[in-house]
Amino acid sequence: MNDKILSVKDLHKSFKDLKVLQGVTIDINKGDVVAIIGPSGCGKSTFLRCLNMLETPTIGQIILNGEYLYKNERVYLKREMKALLALKKQKLFDEETQEKYNAIEAEYVALRKAEKEIEKKANKNIDKQRQKIGMVFQQFNLFPHLTVMQNITLAPIKLKKMPKEDAQKLALNLLEKVGLADKADAYPSTLSGGQKQRIAIVRALAMEPDVLLFDEPTSALDPEMVGEVLAVMSELAKEGMTMVVVTHEMGFAKEVANRVVFIDEGVIKEESAPAEFFGNPKNERLKEFLSKVL
Repeated sequence: MNDKILSVKDLHKSFKDLKVLQGVTIDINKGDVVAIIGPSGCGKSTFLRCLNMLETPTIGQIILNGEYLYKNERVYLKREMKALLALKKQKLFDEETQEKYNAIEAEYVALRKAEKEIEKKANKNIDKQRQKIGMVFQQFNLFPHLTVMQNITLAPIKLKKMPKEDAQKLALNLLEKVGLADKADAYPSTLSGGQKQRIAIVRALAMEPDVLLFDEPTSALDPEMVGEVLAVMSELAKEGMTMVVVTHEMGFAKEVANRVVFIDEGVIKEESAPAEFFGNPKNERLKEFLSKVL
């Protein structure tokens, strides 16, 4: 299980002066179920949204199946150039500093050119790449004016150009899998929260993605509905679906995930297998967090 699907390096995301992600590095391999936990506002959801480019990162790189989704590391060189120019203003710019500045500037120009080409290619392929990364949101995001069947088949027909009959057959198979085949013609307003979330998972699966991202998929559900959604996710894990799950469900993280990641203040503070993560946490902030949630 070492086929790398997603590779993230030194990922940063800022909203003006607010630094949300401050250097996240992680690899997601085929078949991984990675549970991401952490306090509210620590950057978990922003990280997921950056993975499928719903948010554009500020610095770093994201590679999906060997192809760049995003790359911008020239910012660091620009900062070095700025720092050296500040010395110039202070009349501390000697010949050696000038040589250093020239070398960094040359590197920056070359990297900017290379990264602009990567950006152009990534932007051109973004819709195709996004099809390989399914996303399940907290609030389901089903189209209220479409039936369950129409919600599920819309993207495969429009984006993948799948024949309508094939899309409907796939949808029915997936609905059967989650115990909702009888709801194909229902509208979202007639469904419970748990049913809506299971439909949202089916809709993501209908695109046959390489990896599924879940953004706190049970947090908007009543307690009795949480189990039915987690059961579907556990079944997907057994079938080898690659998943990255932002969750507050520690039981799921312990029992279903093969890796658990603790994010705090926009960085990964700890990452290990569940037994080690929960049984022998190293990071003080994680120990404090677990003492409150377990």
